[in-house]
Amino acid sequence: MYEVRFHGRGGQGAVTAANILAIAAMKQGFYSQAFPYFGVERRGAPVQAFTRIDDKRIDLRMNVYNPDAIVVLDPTLMAVVDVTKGLKEGGIIIINTSKKPEDFDFPGFKVATVNATEIALNHKLGSQAAPIVNTAILGAYSRAVGNVKIDYILEAIRENAPAKKEENALAAKDAYEKTVLGW
Repeated sequence: MYEVRFHGRGGQGAVTAANILAIAAMKQGFYSQAFPYFGVERRGAPVQAFTRIDDKRIDLRMNVYNPDAIVVLDPTLMAVVDVTKGLKEGGIIIINTSKKPEDFDFPGFKVATVNATEIALNHKLGSQAAPIVNTAILGAYSRAVGNVKIDYILEAIRENAPAKKEENALAAKDAYEKTVLGW
């Protein structure tokens, strides 16, 4: 079973990203599940969302405590949340940032980066003050992890994005191409 934990802030679309990833995995033939974890439910507050992917039925019904991959939609969260908590040895950390993977010190983990904020703004997703980066980060996920192919991600976005379906799909494709792998 492959487990993913998304870290974001309310309003960035972490929950939607987890759901779309699960749908894309199902389209590819996997079993999957996605669910959120909320603290204080308000815009800008830290949120987590989870996705599980497996080639057999998933009966587990609990949070993801030892993910294989971490997706960080807002890099400022790393100053207040231990995003690597429980991450399996050799796990992948995908970060929305303009920095390069080597700018991060996460020994024992693989780091991939993409400027999902810039990509979201280029595709007019959200506003200048609050870009919606979730679909762009899914493109980065597909590139970095590879278990859910980009074509299935794009199809799931086009069918399930709440608005601007084609712009969201293009943002994911753009991010897939621009993701920098640190390994």
